[in-house]
Amino acid sequence: MRVAHLSLGDFRNYKAAELELHAGANLIVGRNGQGKTNLVEAISYFATLRSHRVSADSAMIRAGSPAAILRMRVAAGERDVVLETQLNRVGANRSQVNGNQVRARELTRWFTSVMFAPEDLSIVRGDPAGRRRFLDDALIARLPVASGVIADYERVVRQRTSLLKSARSAGRGSAAVLATLEVWDDQLIEHGVRIMLARQELVRDLEAPLAAAYTALVGEDHGPRLSLNESVHEAQREVSRETVRGSAPGAPIVSRETLTDQFRDALLQVRGKELERGVTLVGPHRDDLELELNRLPVRGYASHGESWSFALALKIALATVIREESPAGDPVIILDDVFAELDRGRRERLMAVVSEFEQVIVTAAVEGDVPEGLSWNRIEVAAGELTQRGDDG
Repeated sequence: MRVAHLSLGDFRNYKAAELELHAGANLIVGRNGQGKTNLVEAISYFATLRSHRVSADSAMIRAGSPAAILRMRVAAGERDVVLETQLNRVGANRSQVNGNQVRARELTRWFTSVMFAPEDLSIVRGDPAGRRRFLDDALIARLPVASGVIADYERVVRQRTSLLKSARSAGRGSAAVLATLEVWDDQLIEHGVRIMLARQELVRDLEAPLAAAYTALVGEDHGPRLSLNESVHEAQREVSRETVRGSAPGAPIVSRETLTDQFRDALLQVRGKELERGVTLVGPHRDDLELELNRLPVRGYASHGESWSFALALKIALATVIREESPAGDPVIILDDVFAELDRGRRERLMAVVSEFEQVIVTAAVEGDVPEGLSWNRIEVAAGELTQRGDDG
């Protein structure tokens, strides 16, 4: 899979832009603030339906414009697919595949990418929300239908939480409130269990490629490990921590039926607290991904270099898993201003690993940060203007 062409209209600092990309290594170079990251942000949007930088789509629309147009031609084997989305300041976004209107989530079926960006450091050093976002984006990249399940789950959490808040003023013991809450419980459990099982499978499948990728980047085996801390088990085990270890590499697989029962029991255990606080306390939206090096938490113990290497290895592991499973071929690899954060050795080892993928797109402010020895399709960016330089070695 590769991006053949990208067209933008009124997106970020681009009134109009046309970008041609090749198979292999593509370098987008230019000073900071010229629009390099905006280009790869647009590309990755088709894979995740959101920006890696901002939470609101409206922030990506050019100032003074009512909408932005993103159009991308994707080559997968012998087939080309044209994906298009219109981001609107007012009203719902609109999406098309080959000129046919579709639901936005359909776009993720046709394009997969894995982005490496400075923001990735928050996966290992930030709060749980960043790690949950990584898990959700990874699930969508691995199985596009997951975007619908995640969207449905988030909708249920919002509506269930709204009911809990209103219950505080209506009376906690109201029979009508409790009956309605049980309806939302069923939906929360249904969608939540699907997400939890998919996350557990993902964590297990990332274990081996994570270890291999970390060793390839660092040259040493520091025993990188992943495990899930799942809030469903807090109420059952009656511990004081907000979450406890849920799914670790090598842990026994829990059936859907068992997890459903555990989820329902946990909701009953925290019912009083939820009604008192007006918050949904149990479910995937409260879980965390635990990261370890040498049996110590990465957060708080790992050095800056180790933290960066772990984040990069995690993304490489995800790309490896997708590559092995996807009938459409390799995911597109995007490295957004990453080399500036790494020493020369890690730059070269990272590029050696990702060069095995069908297409790599790199942004850099300083061309000297980019490893040598590759034939690059080179694009220069200056004040929102693109200059195609073609291949150079």
